[in-house]
Amino acid sequence: MKKKFLSVLAFLAIFNYADAQTHLIESVENPVDFVNPLMGTDSSPGLSNGNTYPAVAVPWGMNLWTPQTGPMGHGWAYTYDAEKIRGFKQTHQPSPWMNDYGQFSLMPVTGGIKFNQDDRASWFSHKAEVSTPYYYKVYLADHDVTVELTPTERAAQFKMTFPKSDSSYVVIDPFDKGSYVKVIPEEKKIIGYTTKYARGKLTNFKNYFVIQFDKPFSDVNTWESDTLAKGKVEMKADHAGAIVGFDTKDGAVVHAKVASSFISFDQAQLNLDREIANDDFEATKQRARDLWNEKLGRLEVSGGTIDQVRTFYSCLYRTLFFPNKLYEINENDEIVHWSPYNGEILPGYMFAGTGFWDTFRALYPFLNLAYPSINEEMQAGLVNDYKEGGWLPEWSSPGYANIMVGNNSASVVADAYIKGLRGYDTETLWKALVNGANNEGPMTAVGRAGAPYYNKLGYVPYDVEVNESAARTLEYAYDDFAIYQFGKAIGKPKKEIKIYAERSMNYKNLFDPSYGLMRGKNKDGSWQKDFNPFKWGNPFTEGNSWHYSWSVFHDVEGLIGLMGGKENFVKKLDSVFSMPPIFDESVYGGVIHEIREMQIANMGQYAHGNQPIQHMIYLYNYAGEPWKTQKWARETMDRMYKATPDGYCGDEDNGQTSAWYVFSALGFYPVTPSVDQYVMGAPLFKKVTVNLENGNKIVINAPKNSDDNKYIESMKMNGKSYDKNYVKHSDLIKGAAINIEMTDTPNKDRGIKKNAFPYSYSNE
Repeated sequence: MKKKFLSVLAFLAIFNYADAQTHLIESVENPVDFVNPLMGTDSSPGLSNGNTYPAVAVPWGMNLWTPQTGPMGHGWAYTYDAEKIRGFKQTHQPSPWMNDYGQFSLMPVTGGIKFNQDDRASWFSHKAEVSTPYYYKVYLADHDVTVELTPTERAAQFKMTFPKSDSSYVVIDPFDKGSYVKVIPEEKKIIGYTTKYARGKLTNFKNYFVIQFDKPFSDVNTWESDTLAKGKVEMKADHAGAIVGFDTKDGAVVHAKVASSFISFDQAQLNLDREIANDDFEATKQRARDLWNEKLGRLEVSGGTIDQVRTFYSCLYRTLFFPNKLYEINENDEIVHWSPYNGEILPGYMFAGTGFWDTFRALYPFLNLAYPSINEEMQAGLVNDYKEGGWLPEWSSPGYANIMVGNNSASVVADAYIKGLRGYDTETLWKALVNGANNEGPMTAVGRAGAPYYNKLGYVPYDVEVNESAARTLEYAYDDFAIYQFGKAIGKPKKEIKIYAERSMNYKNLFDPSYGLMRGKNKDGSWQKDFNPFKWGNPFTEGNSWHYSWSVFHDVEGLIGLMGGKENFVKKLDSVFSMPPIFDESVYGGVIHEIREMQIANMGQYAHGNQPIQHMIYLYNYAGEPWKTQKWARETMDRMYKATPDGYCGDEDNGQTSAWYVFSALGFYPVTPSVDQYVMGAPLFKKVTVNLENGNKIVINAPKNSDDNKYIESMKMNGKSYDKNYVKHSDLIKGAAINIEMTDTPNKDRGIKKNAFPYSYSNE
């Protein structure tokens, strides 16, 4: 009888799971409820399933919060397989590889004074954890304390429920590398600052914090490293901290309101007073929830499975963090910021925490479509970057970070303007682009490393001690195109912008017809020796020639010509998926995580977990076989993304990998930022509505969409038959009704003529 009963339960479980996979969500009232912030957290340095942490924050907030499982200063602040929590950390970390800046943590403890990060750590379970974008809750088993957390842009509220104890404490840890705390018992307040940061050289850097409790302190202490200063209220040291006690009855709740500032203690207090004031925990939580629902609700999906809806909104959540606000609002309601470039307090916008090598591809184009007003602020922030630092950042964390290649700020600036963003100083940005394009910067990741060679020879040579020379050349050529587009759009004279149009063709200088691929070239014009197209690194960045040979975003038609025409081009695209995932890792002296992620994905040489090849799937549209884009885009969405802790197939990278998914789910993708087009794929849902900031709507209807029906049979735009392999941004923002007939069989007669192909500069 027992076995029979269990088998019935097992059947019901299978039935319910299968039903969940086939039942379609018809409408989403509260999209925030579909977000899983734990997506991508089951990661490690050796294998990235996202390398994310559960960010408790509001969109583009200056501060984010996360439970901290890793040791102080470790980039992997939270990992899903961890067993203990060490604290609840204010963070600004864009990536574990970049690490953090301006971090400090709070941690409740019981059973005596425990302030060392190992001593205070507590076992926890995901079974007793609630993780949402606007609210986090967890039970700390060793302390019998439940912690709840909810954020604002520059502040947060903690709610800590203690057991009956006369030795309940809260630890304040501002981390090492120079920190300060002061306990003010009569005000039930703690102030302090942290100076810890991981990248660059920062001047006058402090993250000042103010913590206001609602209960009096029964015990006051500070500490230095591992040494307690009993009764001492102030401490300044390499690693200073505080630990304050409370007499608690069973179920006693201690609230803490926390705010910070990069400017001063007074500004931190102002941020607290302005953003939380007298609000209780639930009021702050509701406001954060409403804000997330508003931002996520700009995109409404229906007609997808629960897994698809969860994955969509979990990815959308990740696109709304970086770069995050570095600016604050002073007592006169003026926008001001601490400058990561000169350490001064200056007027105007400032953002930080993103790498353009990743995000120029889809994240910024997505903001330009769905959230343009925040990118107008970001563009104004770029103006200040240039004024204060002399260069545009290619990686800001929070100032110039010397990592990655390219001059892709050009694309970020150009795409914003061409997509209609206005209200900032374009003349200064033009000067910034020209300066960055023609000069080597103070570090290899600012300006253009190898610029004198590139400007003279048309490529960065392989043999002149400029690393990743082919990757740089290909990206510089596209960046020159973006500068040309921007200059043309803002009315610069032809004689001034002609050079950038000419240099945009420099990609041709690295095409080796004997391989049909891009290859490093020496200063004397000879090819690099011992070339292996499967060799990662060397002249390429986190990839090989098979990945980088497609990096001609602006002139796919020209690349098709180099590869011998459309038929050969398509065969080469096909071969990326059909080849085995072989690799040569010798440059790195070991298998880096990006290689491993390609190897185990079972998609041949297609390395979706890293950025250089993410646009490649969409290139079939330029060669008359758009149905292959439709197939591979759907397959990548289905196989490589899921709203689970292992739900990405590589680093999420500041919203870029997520933006790929969101765009692809809509049914189009920005292969060429800085032109007025998106290249078609096929939508994932039966219906998507994009509620634009200008009040218009993009409605994409595909009522026959299903797992099998992933191909476009026909399409109408605003009631008229539409056979192009692209849609125009300028048409979409006027409001558009797109109706797509989906089928399970590729329509090999649609989108095959040249007039259906997307933009290529060679066709101008």
